[in-house]
Amino acid sequence: METKFNIDQKVVYPSQGVGVVTEIFEKKFKEEMKLYYKIYIEASDMIVMVPVDKADGLGIREIVSAEEAEAALNLLSEDFEPITSDWKLRYQQNLDLLKKGSIKDIAAIVRCLYNRSKVKELPILERKLYDSAKKLLVDEISLALEKDEKEIEASIHTKLEPNGPVSKPKHTLTLDDDEDDNLMDDVNDKSRDSDDESDGDDSDESSDNDMDAEEDFDDEF
Repeated sequence: METKFNIDQKVVYPSQGVGVVTEIFEKKFKEEMKLYYKIYIEASDMIVMVPVDKADGLGIREIVSAEEAEAALNLLSEDFEPITSDWKLRYQQNLDLLKKGSIKDIAAIVRCLYNRSKVKELPILERKLYDSAKKLLVDEISLALEKDEKEIEASIHTKLEPNGPVSKPKHTLTLDDDEDDNLMDDVNDKSRDSDDESDGDDSDESSDNDMDAEEDFDDEF
């Protein structure tokens, strides 16, 4: 069976981060031998094992070109549609973008949540989503442009704040339907269940920090 990626190739796994293919091997699953990628995710110091025939469905892709990386950076400062004040809808929309996993989708998440955070502090789930998307964006662009991560972080901030930070007024009145902090515990529980399913991963040997993407992916897709 042909494989799209090669050993030692860097790839993007949208729900996990930027990684490198360390091995391509066969493993028995439900009485059938299947070909797997073993991918090491440096950011989380984790190994994921992904069936070769499921990799596209999980959004795993190669690192973008320098031109695509520059386009994603420029997208951060482009105009966009108004951001909904309904945090649950906003969170789901951005989570769906993360699952799609293109570098433009990831940049759109960073732009959306950064600008929303200037209006009102993000709920815990959205802050985590923002941090994950920004880390993924920094890692991929730094590889694509062959630049230091700190330099890319500075470029991202400059694109998000082209005119410099704007001072907030001392008194602000916001009339919108936004997050209810009392709901966060319920949503956190629900999100953990949802993330476990949508990632397409199932813990195989947690003590070794490995993940197997086969069983949950079959349920999800």
